Amino acid sequence: MGRSINLEGKVALITGASSGLGKRFAQVLSQAGAKVVLASRRVERLKELRAEIEASGGAAHVVSLDVTDYQSIKSAVAHAETEAGTIDILVNNSGVSTTQRLADVTPADFEYVFDTNTRGAFFVAQEVAKRMMMRGNGAHKPAYRIINIASVAGLRVLPQIGLYSMSKAAVVHMTKAMAQEWGRHGINVNAICPGYIDTEINHHHWSTEQGQKLISMLPRHRVGKPEDLDGLLLLLAADESNFINGSVITADDGFGLA
Repeated sequence: MGRSINLEGKVALITGASSGLGKRFAQVLSQAGAKVVLASRRVERLKELRAEIEASGGAAHVVSLDVTDYQSIKSAVAHAETEAGTIDILVNNSGVSTTQRLADVTPADFEYVFDTNTRGAFFVAQEVAKRMMMRGNGAHKPAYRIINIASVAGLRVLPQIGLYSMSKAAVVHMTKAMAQEWGRHGINVNAICPGYIDTEINHHHWSTEQGQKLISMLPRHRVGKPEDLDGLLLLLAADESNFINGSVITADDGFGLA
């Protein structure tokens, strides 16, 4: 007998949903029945995605969110719950990177990467979790899910993106700390560490000489596609992941084994 993930009745907030992995995450959760809240600074892109989701029979809402602005985080989460209902699932996906040697990193570079990837991710999760904890202190513990999107670079330092690696390593440790503290409130916190994934941001790179050289060094000489993360995302979002808390799961085609 077949079995599929059913997220009907769940509300999922996805940050960084205007493009790339965030867009895919929103589509996948919607297809599984969740009502999705699309959050990003690029509101017009979110509206286009909302129209696509609604055309496919899903339910979607749009909120403006700048994860580097604490007040924007608080306002966006409040708006999300007003529009869609209480949040059951957070996909903490917003992220940026720079390509440079550590010796060339400026204070502005450091703030740019860490304010989004680490500080922003922390305070988004905190704001959502505080609301979850207020609802989860009764005798019955609901099944809440926070999924932090880290990176294989948070587990293994990669050339030219050391600053990004540092910021994602913090997200890995942050995930474990949150899982330990918030698990008693019915909140499972886990992290996905993708390897190299072909998205609209980096698509042009894979056809360059440097990109081809990198592909030749990967275990199976290929980069992943956003849909390669679908199964893992759905599992961590679902009630079926009840016994998974504080896990940091790589989806990198074996890259981390080298």
